Amino acid sequence: MRDPNDRNTRIIEEFRANQGQVEMFKGIPLLLLHHTGAKSGRNYVNPLAFIQDGSRMVVFASKGGADSNPDWYHNLVTHPDIKVELGDGTLTDAKAVILQGEERDRIYDRQVERVPVFGEYRQKTGRTIPVIALEPA
Repeated sequence: MRDPNDRNTRIIEEFRANQGQVEMFKGIPLLLLHHTGAKSGRNYVNPLAFIQDGSRMVVFASKGGADSNPDWYHNLVTHPDIKVELGDGTLTDAKAVILQGEERDRIYDRQVERVPVFGEYRQKTGRTIPVIALEPA
């Protein structure tokens, strides 16, 4: 059980209560990523911004521009079979695929155009922020 004072817990609760809408992310599409811990094997849920790219959803391991990748990214590398929860309550099986090169850059640039703070994240860190496609299983 997650701590009710935890920021992610509050976002998840608001997401589920409001068909995927979260006030602090107004206008930014969100999904809930269900994944398995790389070391612990535990189940986790993280709210993430995404963009649609054809039949797949794409998420960004920005961690607010920190110099390390978020834990959930490492979990996807180890356990790429995941579930995606959308605001209508549907839970869909998917496979996480780390994008590379021109495709990664093109999609990240598209996210920066839509949500400019992602450009700030890129400037704050020396790492290349991973871009992950969630492909329908």
